[in-house]
Amino acid sequence: MSERVTVGVGRIGRAHGLTGEVSVLVRTDAPEQRFAQGTVFELGAGRRMTVAGTRWHRGALLVRFEEVADRTAAETLRGEVLTVTVDDLPLLDDPDEFHDHQLIGLRAELADGVSVGTVRDVVHGPAGELLVLARDGAPDALVPFVQAIVPTVDLAAGRVVLTPPDGLLDDE
Repeated sequence: MSERVTVGVGRIGRAHGLTGEVSVLVRTDAPEQRFAQGTVFELGAGRRMTVAGTRWHRGALLVRFEEVADRTAAETLRGEVLTVTVDDLPLLDDPDEFHDHQLIGLRAELADGVSVGTVRDVVHGPAGELLVLARDGAPDALVPFVQAIVPTVDLAAGRVVLTPPDGLLDDE
């Protein structure tokens, strides 16, 4: 039997209002699709949450779940990660787009083949995505996930190739 692989697509934040809405820090490129009414998410300990409705408020996604009746119940969910199985993720049409779970664990190396670490995480920030590289004997490095710096993502070979500007991978 194969293991079910799940990925986080959002983290529940603060309760909003009195009717059980919560803010969600979105970790998906398509929140309108991922958080559609009727979508079921898994939380820890086998709990499941079903989206009853969503709306945007001051740049934040607010979600109402069928299982959450009021603010008190919503407050207990703060910090929980909403997950889906990898099989539930949409297929990507663009060969230059990747799901986070496809990148995490890839070997990061320079164009000459020198290993510089392993992709530990992908951070989605307002200015774009960053690869977090775990490095032996050095602090993690943040690498902008842009074509000029990461020209090659080779999933079959398990690697990303970097052409970093001077100073990007310095240990300071």
